Amino acid sequence: MQDLATTIALVLSSSVRLAVPLIFASLAGLWSERAGVVDIGLEGKMLVAAFAAATTASETGNAWLGLLAGIVASVAFGLVHGFAAIDQRGNQIVSGAAINLVAAGLTALLGNAWFGEGGRTPQLDLPASRFTPIVWPGADTIATVPILGPVYHDLISGHDILTYLAFLTVPLTAFALYRTRFGLRLRATGENPAAVDTAGISVRQLRYGGVIICGILCGFAGTYLSVSQAAGFLPQMTAGKGYIALAAMVFAKWRPIPALLTCLLFGFLDAISIRLQGVVIPNVGEIPVQAIQSLPYLLTVILLAGFVGRAIPPKASGIPYVKER
Repeated sequence: MQDLATTIALVLSSSVRLAVPLIFASLAGLWSERAGVVDIGLEGKMLVAAFAAATTASETGNAWLGLLAGIVASVAFGLVHGFAAIDQRGNQIVSGAAINLVAAGLTALLGNAWFGEGGRTPQLDLPASRFTPIVWPGADTIATVPILGPVYHDLISGHDILTYLAFLTVPLTAFALYRTRFGLRLRATGENPAAVDTAGISVRQLRYGGVIICGILCGFAGTYLSVSQAAGFLPQMTAGKGYIALAAMVFAKWRPIPALLTCLLFGFLDAISIRLQGVVIPNVGEIPVQAIQSLPYLLTVILLAGFVGRAIPPKASGIPYVKER
């Protein structure tokens, strides 16, 4: 029984870790689209944040400076998308796709030019250059206690600060969107920008606000990938997580709490796929690794194909606003 509880706790703990970048990115897309700006460039912003964070942490030996660099890089790319979508009234899908393409090429090019390791950054060896797990009080003491011990030791304790921040961001987002004046105005901008403009409130500023918050959260997501989950940057290390986060956001119908639960589901499937690698099933044999690794992406396709019900986005999402004279 104790071994089973430990195994379950370890799988759930792995699910939480794998869900963290999805949670940040899904909430990022939620903020942007609630403001009326469609953003499929989450993948690109996560990638540039991961590269900037790993590069800065490697050069300075400070993970917090890496986080700051990741946020700045992500917000900068977000503002480029905001300028194209809000000020120039360009096609937001094309702009987001361009962000992804530029980020993929630029990070690989700069990484190879600066470090000469095929686009990789140097390994983050110093403890201060990474966000390390936080062991809660008494975690090691009660680790052997049946059920409660593994849950507290492996599931609740032992995560880095960005993991706890990801879960804290969910209720903060829900409170900000539904309980503050700024959140009310931002949601109104995504639904009926003309009414917001009539009330004397700047639609442009609110949409830029959503884009900037989106960039900040993508900065957290990318930094987590390279400075916490891994020990450095690898080309294309986001591996489609930005698109999975978009699918989670759509499935959650642009709501924070359901987005969290959907991201945890994706994280659980990812953890299961890792756990099942090399497992031999009686009368079937060993499941191909590729089939197991495709589980999260297969669920993404199912969700985006509309098998989970109709998801209606904010009415003005993706529609440039032209101020009436």
